[in-house]
Amino acid sequence: MSKPSLDDIYSPGIKEHGFTFPLPTVVEGIDTGGASFQEETTLSYISHQRSTFALKNGVTLGTKLKLIIDLPKKLAEDKNLKLALKGKVVSIEMGGRQTTKRTITIKFDSKYIIGPDGASSRGDKE
Repeated sequence: MSKPSLDDIYSPGIKEHGFTFPLPTVVEGIDTGGASFQEETTLSYISHQRSTFALKNGVTLGTKLKLIIDLPKKLAEDKNLKLALKGKVVSIEMGGRQTTKRTITIKFDSKYIIGPDGASSRGDKE
């Protein structure tokens, strides 16, 4: 049986739709030692409410992180566009013995939706 996460406590249990294709991402935040960090990683999942990725830096539940995601050029009309999102860590899964990376899930502070025309909009209702 797995340990409950903050997400289990605050989530209404609604299944959400997201994407599982890898996107290059930079994660910024404060580690468990109180030092600020900036780490390159790849998203493994993203939806309008949350994202999952591997992280070497140690963080705790509730830590605020900022993601800077490189959007695919096909979505950005061949331009280098980045999507910046902030959220709190709601789940941490430790990697195996052979890795120092942890699988981190954050829940975004606000809901973001990316439309088919490449424009993004922000809604504050959950």
